[in-house]
Amino acid sequence: MLRTAILVDGAFYRKRAYHLFGNKTPIERARELSAYCHRHIKDEKEGASLYRVFYYDCPPMNKQVYHPLLKKAIDLGKSTDYIWANDFLRNLNIKENLRSGWADWQKNRPQKGVDMRIGVDISSLAFKKQVEQIILISGDSDFVPAAKQARREGIDFILDPMRSPIKDDLFEHIDGMRTKAPKITSATTFDQPQ
Repeated sequence: MLRTAILVDGAFYRKRAYHLFGNKTPIERARELSAYCHRHIKDEKEGASLYRVFYYDCPPMNKQVYHPLLKKAIDLGKSTDYIWANDFLRNLNIKENLRSGWADWQKNRPQKGVDMRIGVDISSLAFKKQVEQIILISGDSDFVPAAKQARREGIDFILDPMRSPIKDDLFEHIDGMRTKAPKITSATTFDQPQ
């Protein structure tokens, strides 16, 4: 059995999911993310077991900021984006089918801190030999050093950029690229078979 860890760059996933699958409620997006990750395991030809899904994100901003076009202060904590993001993150934590596999939600971190934590966890998983395969759902080349290190430790490192173009420096430091995102057509929905 191939033990696989799936690491999800939350900001990247939410942006790509909106582009690929459209606007959804927080609970629908949480279910979609769970299904998306589990498809990586289900479709693995060699037979894989899910070690854990690590979801990384920073909480939405909850402060007042000055809006120069409106020429007034805006309370971001009362915005629809803030409410949606909090509901989404709460649904990742409380959904029964997510609870055991989504133990490592990284909150209260700025976005660069999130990227650093992903890199640290890739290195830790590799050094401790906790998994044989890492699937990273991201398109960010900030992870090149961690990907190189994981590969040197014998980890099969797969990237899922969700059909987003990636830079050459990232492509040359992965073992493969695989996505579960459908090609976009006018009739595409997430539940259609690929």
